[in-house]
Amino acid sequence: MSEPHVTLDPRDPVQEKLRGPLEEQLTSALQVAADRVRDSYSGEPVEQVCQRLLDETRAGLHPDIASGFQPDMDEFCRVAVAIVRGEVT
Repeated sequence: MSEPHVTLDPRDPVQEKLRGPLEEQLTSALQVAADRVRDSYSGEPVEQVCQRLLDETRAGLHPDIASGFQPDMDEFCRVAVAIVRGEVT
């Protein structure tokens, strides 16, 4: 699996303006979280890995951004499955 990445779907001009920097910050937090979760993975079920991935990602964000971050959980769980399978490098 390639590096995890966050893509936003802006709904108005203000969101469109902030899209690039916000995507970069979210992607960076997700990649750091994936590395941490992968490095400490010890056989937990996918659901637990997915929740840890979300918690670690939010922990890496400014609290205001973290509180509004509502990721596609199917995508987060795909990353969790890749971690469990050893596919995230």
